[in-house]
Amino acid sequence: MTPARPDAPAGPGPRTGPPGHPPQRASGRQARVVRLGPRSIAALALISAIGVMAFGWPLLADSASGLAHSKDAPWLFAALLPMLLAVVVATIADTGLDAKAIAMLGVLAAAGAAMRPLGAGTAGIEPMFFLMVLSGRVLGPGFGFVLGSVAMFASALLTGGVGPWMPFQMLTMGWVSMGAGLLPGPGRLRGRRELALLSAYGALAAVLYGLVMNLQGWPYIAGMTSGVSFVPGNPLNENLARFLAYCLATSLGWDLPRALVTVILTFTLGGPILKALRRATRRAAFDTPVSFTS
Repeated sequence: MTPARPDAPAGPGPRTGPPGHPPQRASGRQARVVRLGPRSIAALALISAIGVMAFGWPLLADSASGLAHSKDAPWLFAALLPMLLAVVVATIADTGLDAKAIAMLGVLAAAGAAMRPLGAGTAGIEPMFFLMVLSGRVLGPGFGFVLGSVAMFASALLTGGVGPWMPFQMLTMGWVSMGAGLLPGPGRLRGRRELALLSAYGALAAVLYGLVMNLQGWPYIAGMTSGVSFVPGNPLNENLARFLAYCLATSLGWDLPRALVTVILTFTLGGPILKALRRATRRAAFDTPVSFTS
């Protein structure tokens, strides 16, 4: 048995600290795999700006522009993959993202992809939403954005859902997970208060996901009544009014059940999953610098 060192820390609880500095007690703050550094913020801002333009440009397009996301989706997908890689590379440059974080990304993305076929969007039953929200909450906005996009990409391959809509789904799910990482830190928000916050966010994100995804298909769906169809070249306020009418008439029946399922799963399973994710993050010690001793 190795004897205790004379300078071993007294009292309960582990103590950590970089080499050459006095040991410090591990704080109760959540450790985040991916912190947002300057490069990460720039990459996320750029990819989000591209996404906003990809979703919203039909509302401002000329009537002779020939709207069809089926034509621009391959270009968006071609731009999205290297930009997702740019987010990861920027994060590595900012924070030293290591193999353990990549492994956790793969595990959570696989879990999210495996959850999607359980409902496959039927009547709004999409259990992967609550896992993406919880993961983004614990692991941070940068990790959350990459996780949401990769999980949606993997689930599309798993369910045969590859099409012009896939890059838009990847962007939107990335925003959902990133938003969870930008919520106020745990601090005093523990237990039921934190679950209530995540449930409210998850419900809002589930509804907004449907609204944003409607922008992908609504401009080029033909054969609809003039009250809800897109009219290229019309004033923005008139097209927005038609868009809201379209959402109420078509997708709200899926968006509200999706929000309800997210709330129920967050309240029933959120506590244990948050604890498991935080325990795994602490044990992996992503933020601890590696040092070698004789």
